[in-house]
Amino acid sequence: MVIRTLLAEDMNLVRGALVALLAYEEDIEVVAEVARGDRILAAARACRPDVAVIDIALPGKDGLAAAGELHAKLPECGVLILTGVGTPGLLKRALDVHVRGFMAKDAPPDRLADGIRRVAEGERVIDSELAIAAMRPPEAPLTPRELDVIGAAADGASIGEIAASLYLSEGTVRNYLSKTTAKLGARGRIDAIRIARESGWI
Repeated sequence: MVIRTLLAEDMNLVRGALVALLAYEEDIEVVAEVARGDRILAAARACRPDVAVIDIALPGKDGLAAAGELHAKLPECGVLILTGVGTPGLLKRALDVHVRGFMAKDAPPDRLADGIRRVAEGERVIDSELAIAAMRPPEAPLTPRELDVIGAAADGASIGEIAASLYLSEGTVRNYLSKTTAKLGARGRIDAIRIARESGWI
């Protein structure tokens, strides 16, 4: 039996490399490729994959939200999430949306192929290194002041409100938010808030 696989990855080079690597596996066929999370469900409905391999960080809709939607609409399709970090929040969210696989993006190709096979068989596959990392929350790379600012932003406060509550200028608040985003390798403020929350820092 050939395992029909959908691949969701926004970086073209990475996606191309994964497709090329999986092409060596006789029992795995990539039947669809998408670069955005909000295109996963439509692609899956069109090609009916057995397994969807989804990067956790996607434009349009994050990988876990897309995985939850896929499970609700096409529960017969198993989902294997690829991520660069393992945190308690991410792992819990993955399990909450019925993800069957949770693997590191830099896993060896044979481990990824094996993970796809096991997910197709209905097994749960969680990368041991990510599981260990999830049990040990990482230390925040942010200063206490940066945590104060991102925490206030997470609560929905505006730049002006954050500035007033922390006795800072609006320009200083913007600088803190910019530094926080850069330190966390986030795509923007919303992504930085998500990372900080899932890491248990705010």
